[in-house]
Amino acid sequence: MERPALEVADIFRTHGPAWRAKQSGHLSLGQLKVMSAIEQCRTAALGGHALRCNACGHEEISYNSCRNRHCPKCQARAAQRWLEARQADLLPVEYYHVVFTLPEPISAIAYTNKAVIYRLLFDLAAETLTTIAADPKHLGAQIGATLVLHTWGSALTHHPHVHGIVPGGGVSPDGQRWVACRRGFFLPVRVLSRLFRRRFIEELEKLYRAGRLQFFGEYAPLADAGAFGRWLVPLRGCEWVVYAKRPFAGPEAVLAYLSRYTHRVAISNRRLVAMDENGVSFRWKDYRAKGPTRHKTMTLAADEFMRRFLLHVLPTGFHRIRHYGLLANAGRQQNLTTARALLDVPRPEPADNASAVTPSSTFVCRCCGGAMLIVEIVMRRQPIRAPP
Repeated sequence: MERPALEVADIFRTHGPAWRAKQSGHLSLGQLKVMSAIEQCRTAALGGHALRCNACGHEEISYNSCRNRHCPKCQARAAQRWLEARQADLLPVEYYHVVFTLPEPISAIAYTNKAVIYRLLFDLAAETLTTIAADPKHLGAQIGATLVLHTWGSALTHHPHVHGIVPGGGVSPDGQRWVACRRGFFLPVRVLSRLFRRRFIEELEKLYRAGRLQFFGEYAPLADAGAFGRWLVPLRGCEWVVYAKRPFAGPEAVLAYLSRYTHRVAISNRRLVAMDENGVSFRWKDYRAKGPTRHKTMTLAADEFMRRFLLHVLPTGFHRIRHYGLLANAGRQQNLTTARALLDVPRPEPADNASAVTPSSTFVCRCCGGAMLIVEIVMRRQPIRAPP
């Protein structure tokens, strides 16, 4: 694949050192690690392999990737491995795409409370889906869901929301039959939205009373219980955005969608347009506009671009892809076996490992397409350390 003319790494290498010095004490260790990883990705700093084509003799050096989950260059292979593992989990039913979005005021305080509010977003989106689906007035079945957290809008603003991929049906309470959704319709979004709003506010109040929320800057007054209560009032009456898209056109479409969403980062290198004295320009989509005018170009000062990019660094160890209900990790295989039996479909054949790519043929010659062999290991540079 051709290398983009401009990469996030180029912006960090050019403007990062001065900005880090200016922001000293204001960047978290996680943000600093992400910047360092992206700057060093596929450079001599991380080492690599000297390669030679056994067909045409072409030689080159392939440097190692940083494998950081926020790096725009390191997600393709991770996504492919994840998709291969998920392919066997697909059922021959309609799949729906459901999105749960937090209102702007909660998004604002979520930035300084990432771990607790992102976890709440995950758990209550899943609880809302499984509760409404279990209600006999709607579906009356136990369902499964895969949820993926995104924290950004197209303009790199902080906009936490989860994308859910949900099979169109579930197992009856007695476990004896498969209950399918009405064709083309999953669950009523207004009912989902109201329950999600009520449960989120309830749990947010519990977190506040337990002292697990932090407030800074313009939100510091919310540390007062009375101010926090008044702040919640309009959130109880506004509409919370929950929507369900049309069902996917078959399992292949589900996999294609997942490949675009599961390992996405805040901005891909291919959306970058230019870096010059005016700042960094990139393409974005204005969802409030209609037609061709929806696709626009935005220019931000380099410092502001880096600030927005780093808004989306996740807490260490936080899982941004989670499975619930029938697809929960603990009982997934047993639940899928039950679902296939009720649907009367066979278990998918295991992947043929005989055709898997071997380590010696991982690298392909860009000149002739032949296999490139590793002839030498290039050691990574030793990091500079302070005196003991």
